[in-house]
Amino acid sequence: MREGPDLTGLIRRAQAGDSGAAEALFAATYPALRRLARARLRASGRSTLLDTSSLVHEWYLRFVRTSRVRLEDRAHFMRYAGRAMRAVIVDFARRSRAERRGGDRPARQRTAVAAAEGAVAAAEQILRVHEALDDLGKLEPRMAQVVELRYFAGFTESEISTVLDVAERTVRRDWEKARLLLADSLA
Repeated sequence: MREGPDLTGLIRRAQAGDSGAAEALFAATYPALRRLARARLRASGRSTLLDTSSLVHEWYLRFVRTSRVRLEDRAHFMRYAGRAMRAVIVDFARRSRAERRGGDRPARQRTAVAAAEGAVAAAEQILRVHEALDDLGKLEPRMAQVVELRYFAGFTESEISTVLDVAERTVRRDWEKARLLLADSLA
């Protein structure tokens, strides 16, 4: 996770409302954001009806609209991006679940809805994982961060240890324990 040319300065200027800096930040981090989005979508299943570009762009719109989050550096920015992308996916899953699946619609619409049932099932799974991860975060916040960074953001153990400022061995232990707790919670 190398620091780009004056990325921290771009982050601070973007948070201060400089739209040019926000665009330059987006351009400078776009490849990393796409990798993050790809990892998020892979973790949540392919039938979410979101693609990598849509997720990155929806995240960017949310980032530009918010000024409450204070980001210090690239690592903090990527942690925030990972969490915000998770929120975009969860919001999308909630909207998908809320839609009616056929009912008194014409047969052609019911067929289209039936084709989307896989997406509805994926949305349900996304929401279950999200709730289980939230519950884990209440008990063990660092473990929840390790799961978010590894499972959803695709960070390596080395990158996670740098971001969280803990030993790689601690990251491995947290990951193993979190996987067991989440599996038990989802069973």
